[in-house]
Amino acid sequence: MDANVNQFPPYREAEAHGHHGHDDHDHGHEHHEPSFWHRYVFSSDHKIIGIQYGFTALCFMLFGFFLMLLMRWQIAHPSQPVPLGLGWILEKLLGNPAAGGIISPELYNSFGAMHGTIMVFLAIVPLAFAAFGNYVVPLMIGAPDMAFPRVNMASYQAYFLGGTVMFVSFFIPGGAAQAGWTSYSPLATSVPTHGQLFWILGMVLLINSSLLGAVNFIATIIQLRAPGMTWMRMPFFVWAQFVTAFLLLLAFPPLEAASVMQLMDNVAHTSFFLPTGLATGGNLAHISGGGSPLLWQHLFWFLGHPEVYVLILPAMGIVCEIIACNSRRPIWGYKSLVYSVLLIGFLSFIVWAHHMYLTGMGTKISEFFQATTMIISIPSVIILTCLFISLWGGSIRINTPMLFALAFLPMFGIGGLTGLPLGFNASDLYLHDTYYVIAHFHYVVAPGTIFGLFAGIYFWYPKMTGRKMNEFWGSVHFWTSLIFMNLVFMPMFVQGMKGMLRRMADGGANYSAAHVPGAIDALPAYTMELHQWILVAAVCLGIAQIPFIINIFWSMKHGEKAGDNPWEATTIDWQTPTPPPHGNFTKPVQVYRGPYEYSVPGHATDFTPQNEPEVVTTVPSHAH
Repeated sequence: MDANVNQFPPYREAEAHGHHGHDDHDHGHEHHEPSFWHRYVFSSDHKIIGIQYGFTALCFMLFGFFLMLLMRWQIAHPSQPVPLGLGWILEKLLGNPAAGGIISPELYNSFGAMHGTIMVFLAIVPLAFAAFGNYVVPLMIGAPDMAFPRVNMASYQAYFLGGTVMFVSFFIPGGAAQAGWTSYSPLATSVPTHGQLFWILGMVLLINSSLLGAVNFIATIIQLRAPGMTWMRMPFFVWAQFVTAFLLLLAFPPLEAASVMQLMDNVAHTSFFLPTGLATGGNLAHISGGGSPLLWQHLFWFLGHPEVYVLILPAMGIVCEIIACNSRRPIWGYKSLVYSVLLIGFLSFIVWAHHMYLTGMGTKISEFFQATTMIISIPSVIILTCLFISLWGGSIRINTPMLFALAFLPMFGIGGLTGLPLGFNASDLYLHDTYYVIAHFHYVVAPGTIFGLFAGIYFWYPKMTGRKMNEFWGSVHFWTSLIFMNLVFMPMFVQGMKGMLRRMADGGANYSAAHVPGAIDALPAYTMELHQWILVAAVCLGIAQIPFIINIFWSMKHGEKAGDNPWEATTIDWQTPTPPPHGNFTKPVQVYRGPYEYSVPGHATDFTPQNEPEVVTTVPSHAH
């Protein structure tokens, strides 16, 4: 492949060669400075699009967190007005569902459905896959941009439009979707609100955004790697993004088809997911019938479980890069990591029905899915083991990215281990739809994935801005987040094992021993009291994010100035100017070695960049 093509976009020549032989007064090739809108809003530069994705996803994450705080208030203090004037604001914005500043059960259901949808599809996936992937992957493989820059721009615009549709649904008559983030039929077709329609339209836009991004990442990683960047020289983060792109490309189309069918059930009175004899409100529904509600569950969870790995794999990739850099030694078992992530990608498509053990499937089918669920835990354990062993004997540097990366390991471990009882159909019978499931999933995604994403923000911030984030406030952010994250989710394991069901606007008060004295297996008082403690911890967790938010904006102007490679890393994303210019690299890129050549004996420094030429030493021959 021509080195010039690898260095510069195919449609643009190198500036060094661009004006040879032209008169200075030739105005035919004038370069006009792009406007603000063209540079920052409608940009096709992968770095700007990555920052757009990142900033938008963080805003949605903050909004999703705020919905969670409102839900926790309602659970801890059922039918009490939301304090601090927030109840009054809710009433003014949302009207009758928040009358008197009290969150009604219908509004609670809306908040629950939209919290899950926003956090998964509008916050974590765009931040983990699209934001970090867009900014970092082309730099890591030595590409000038993504393979299809304008498709990349269209992907972000579809994502932003889908998020806007979701957000607007709060303010329409009847409010936002109320059928949970899974939007199960026939409930999704029976809820008396057009919010469900907005949810489906938003999902179709978000799915199309992800498909455009996935195709772009696959084409970029296959076609635009720099000379010498063989498959087994790619950083593990690039492998994680590559597998993630295939998961999105293969798992999202079935859900898009299902969304269109559910849309038809809503607006065209079809019955793809509506069974014969469906009764709503005590009366038979006026539908043709003959559909299957379980078909929706199969199509949704066929995406839903690969989606879990879409959430976690990019975070694993980020943590791998940070641990290698800050332990100053090569990653242990690089090929094992690569083969494990490829195996996870394959197996994630044959485990989906472990979400559906209670739907009446036969024992043979449930045996198959519990077997595949146990098997998929093996490559995840291999990845964690490789990362743990990589720390052994390393010269470990403790900084904010490393703190979050180190915390990711045990937090993800807790999330994975607590998932094993849910993979067995016999134990899942009792734990399904309890707070245990909430705790398990959130340990994977919150102190797991989100800690990995925080680590990535602190790690690549100097490359994006030329300045480091403040280390002291980074440490404050880490320790407070770690403590309060565990105080929020750890008690939920206890509540779940005591039988507390999720999705209840009163937090299970109607099933408590206080409400039904003498009832067998009623929820004991201490499990109900945990709701108040979880609320306090959740509020503290929100306060703990304030230093992070201030740090991001303050450090842009006042942070410690960073050079091109402040972490002394080996991958070629750190061998570009800071911040990288359009086209990324100022000279042709050639890769000579693997991504983690740290502490090589005999080398002048403890890191050897991938693009540093081999030094050939000649030994003089002695004449005899």
